[in-house]
Amino acid sequence: MARLPVDELRIIEGFGPHLSRMSGLRLSTSAEPERLVKTHCCFCGQQCGIQLKVRDNQVIGFEPWEEFPFNRGMLCPKGVKRYLQAAHPDRLTTALRRDPAAPHGFSPLGYEDAVAAVAGRIEQIQRTHGNQAVAVLGGASLTTEKTYLLGKFARVCLKTPYIDYNGRLCMVSAGAANKKAFGIDRTTNPWSDMVGTDVIWVAGSNVAECSPITTNYLWQAREQGARIIVQDPRITPAARTCDLYLPVKPGRDAALFAGVLQGMIEHDWLDRAFIEGFTSGFDQVAEYCRQWTPQRTAQVTGVPERSIRLAAEWWGTAKTSFLFHARGIEHHSNGVQNALGTINLVLASGRIGKPKSGYGTIVGQGNGQGGREHGQKADQLPGWRDISNPEHRKYIAGVWGIDEKDLPGPGVDAYELFRKVDAGEIKALLSICFNPKVSLPDSTFITRCLEKLEFYAAIDFFLNDTARHADVVLPGSLQEEDEGTVTQVECRVIKINKAVECPGDARQDWRIVQDIAGALGRPHGFTFNGPREIFDELRIASKGGVADYSGVTYEKIERQMGVFWPCYSEDPETGQPIDHPGTPRLFERGSYNPVARGNGPFYFPDGKARFNVAEYRPPVDDADEEYPIYLTTGRVVSQFLSGTQTRRIGPLVDQYPEPRVELHPRLADTLGIEDGAWTTVETRRGAITVRAMVVTTIRPDTVFIPYHWPGQKSPNRLTVAAQDPISKIPQYKVCGCRVRRADGPPEYAALLESQQ
Repeated sequence: MARLPVDELRIIEGFGPHLSRMSGLRLSTSAEPERLVKTHCCFCGQQCGIQLKVRDNQVIGFEPWEEFPFNRGMLCPKGVKRYLQAAHPDRLTTALRRDPAAPHGFSPLGYEDAVAAVAGRIEQIQRTHGNQAVAVLGGASLTTEKTYLLGKFARVCLKTPYIDYNGRLCMVSAGAANKKAFGIDRTTNPWSDMVGTDVIWVAGSNVAECSPITTNYLWQAREQGARIIVQDPRITPAARTCDLYLPVKPGRDAALFAGVLQGMIEHDWLDRAFIEGFTSGFDQVAEYCRQWTPQRTAQVTGVPERSIRLAAEWWGTAKTSFLFHARGIEHHSNGVQNALGTINLVLASGRIGKPKSGYGTIVGQGNGQGGREHGQKADQLPGWRDISNPEHRKYIAGVWGIDEKDLPGPGVDAYELFRKVDAGEIKALLSICFNPKVSLPDSTFITRCLEKLEFYAAIDFFLNDTARHADVVLPGSLQEEDEGTVTQVECRVIKINKAVECPGDARQDWRIVQDIAGALGRPHGFTFNGPREIFDELRIASKGGVADYSGVTYEKIERQMGVFWPCYSEDPETGQPIDHPGTPRLFERGSYNPVARGNGPFYFPDGKARFNVAEYRPPVDDADEEYPIYLTTGRVVSQFLSGTQTRRIGPLVDQYPEPRVELHPRLADTLGIEDGAWTTVETRRGAITVRAMVVTTIRPDTVFIPYHWPGQKSPNRLTVAAQDPISKIPQYKVCGCRVRRADGPPEYAALLESQQ
């Protein structure tokens, strides 16, 4: 099929925003529901409990679910309005094929014909170029059942090593650091352990906007005497009322952590008994930190010396503490080192594996935790197994009923996958709930790669910005149209319950994947009758792995309102079946894990945690004389990720309709920019023009743009594709830029104004 260039301005910038406001089709909630369905929010990794009101096979509103322990009925603006997306006119209810004669480049296609077309092109390309010429990109908002099935589909049905997921843009730096330090990748404690602790350190996480319910735990802790430390280039809402604000320059986090640890070492604010008994590697870390005096740390990070000293004192002398971080320190070419720096502070204090003392990462996507544990990540097999480990491969091959030698090896990260498209090695792509054209850095390069593909098929419930490049689009399912499990921020496995049927020809995503396998004539392992059957196989596949779900059942989840993994199906000593309740708190002394042979609770043979030298390295494409201002990106409270869903919910669009560039008044005065003025931000990759928002809550040397918009509004046209060498996460959070007042509105704004 001939590929057509996408008229980005006409399709995305032209009618997209108008359709968003058409949720003036807003559903009335005055009608009485026929039933209430207890389930969870479809957005961030908190996965707040919610009750959906259902009538006539439509979600017409919501009720609080006050019994669910994480959020107790509380919801953020996105959760309150989530139900409105189902009635949007953009909802895909039929398959589409690329059609040059159609008004918007696509025409309807029968579902069976669409599946046959996808299977036919995959088979043709693999026959001509080999199995590895086809790649799969998954999503971290899918249920765990779907992510498990997708990983199996890529490796068993397509026999390709090339599968990765958009969680590559989320928690992989934290995951790599956790693996290096603890041997396991998960938050250590339930969020309730924050309440009653002495100190909470929030590093690079705008909790009030990105994970608002977590903010409630901060406020509860503060009311009981906790001191709050917030580290961020912006004075986020949480920072405005914190006890100590650390205004770090973008990309200097590892240096700050080293400086704080040096202060703890200097004053012997350490748990020496814990360090000697339960860790290794401290001496090397202490030697590295010696160079990070308060003076040097302040010079590099931009944080005042007195604040560095105070952070060391508060953290070092506390009896209990909780430290958590998010993309602010992870979205860097040095992201793993940044995360290791936080872990070194936790291990040096000895405050881990006990009540009221924890460490964790804020999960960004709806199933950011479960979505990387069971096989859609490039290097992992179910149960958090290593695809390069012969024993792990043999076990999973046995579960899947294939020969181990037929199981492909590790693939590549999502961005490297596009580099292989650019090089002509990958010819075809199947994606599901991933919008890389908006969410990956240097998005002009991604657009070029999409147009190079010989065949591209997308599964989604809206025609997202990337899917507009597809040859075939298959209509998938919203969260409320299916059931399954996800693992939320605390590592609590919870249940998504089906509320309504899919409209028109839309199908549950797992059905679509299985239908493609059947159309390829490769149905082995893809004849599940529902998510419960998929989950039961996942339980077997995860058994004995670090992420052991074998003792988790749908019934136990419902009964306990979630189950913390690991959850075992057998007694580790007797091998007898048990009803294990799960593991809310990791690393408690004497706790079982399948790896440790020593006396310690950590997931290494000797049971000890590892200190790692968390070396500071300057960012790639840093601010310099030519591009003297730091550009950083992130979220706003009413939008989510690439905006595929939230830009179609009218009240959320009204709350923050367009991206703006935040800049400090001192910088604005220097550049002659007033609040609301059209402003151009330029990097080595390109430029975008948006309106200015002059605020006092940002460093004077830094500007911020939220990333939820496509096309000419997308800051990912500007961001650099530098990646962490270990995690391969992109460096979204810093690059050099220059800023100037624009001569006038950008093309898309001028066009919209002329149409009004």
